[in-house]
Amino acid sequence: MTKKEKHRRYKLLFLNLPFITLIIFIILAVFGDLIAPFDPNQQNLLERFSPPAWMEGSSQSHILGTDHLGRDLLSRIIIGSQVSIVVGLCAMFISGLLGTLIGLLSGYYKTIDQLFMRIADIQLAFPTILLALAIIAVVGGSLSNLIIILGVTGWVPYARVVRSEVYSLRTNDFVTAAKTIGVRDKRILYKHILPNILAPVTTIATFQVASAIIAESSLSFLGLGVPVNTPSWGNILSEGQIYMESSWWISVFPGLCIVLVVLSINILGDRWRDIFNPKSSTN
Repeated sequence: MTKKEKHRRYKLLFLNLPFITLIIFIILAVFGDLIAPFDPNQQNLLERFSPPAWMEGSSQSHILGTDHLGRDLLSRIIIGSQVSIVVGLCAMFISGLLGTLIGLLSGYYKTIDQLFMRIADIQLAFPTILLALAIIAVVGGSLSNLIIILGVTGWVPYARVVRSEVYSLRTNDFVTAAKTIGVRDKRILYKHILPNILAPVTTIATFQVASAIIAESSLSFLGLGVPVNTPSWGNILSEGQIYMESSWWISVFPGLCIVLVVLSINILGDRWRDIFNPKSSTN
């Protein structure tokens, strides 16, 4: 792939609707406390179940309406984006760091390869969400616990891909030459092998953020994620599910946010993968 083709792909990656959508949600998460028009936990029972501003009988001050306690839905969604994006990014960072390290060591040293891969096989035998549910049931649900659990349970995809890449790279001429002149294994892994595996790692990381956001929303929906008094998209969905027939907006809008963010991340992940895949179509 020529530089011109790669430059064109970078433009397609960043100049598109999914990227703009993701940037908007990141801005909402970063500056949510300043953007939110109301306190997300402020109750006003006189305005409970107020529909969105464009519907009949609405309160014009609440653009997306209110929930069963009269809390402003727009403010709760904006503040909830902080929880979802923080959990997604932090869990991705923990699992990426852990999985890349294990993959590097497993692919380079045959003596510990079987140990780590068997541990990975055991973990793959359990669905991630089921494993997270079991751990949270023991340690309790909180934002920090949720981040750590999703981070620790998400290392396997990184480790398997990195291990495969390292396994093929360790026999290359530049690694053999480095060993011949006495370069230490630690430097070979850090300076020579790691830069060559960053492309697949970053691709996995994009999808891992989306998976972590879905996992957080699912666990919060079940009441095992962040505390129920913390606004998050999963908690808002859970609170609004029993009012779907009469007050559909309580669940529809946070659900729509989850779909938009996850879909945008997945589309960007696909395009990011195409940039680093020389075999992909240039059309």
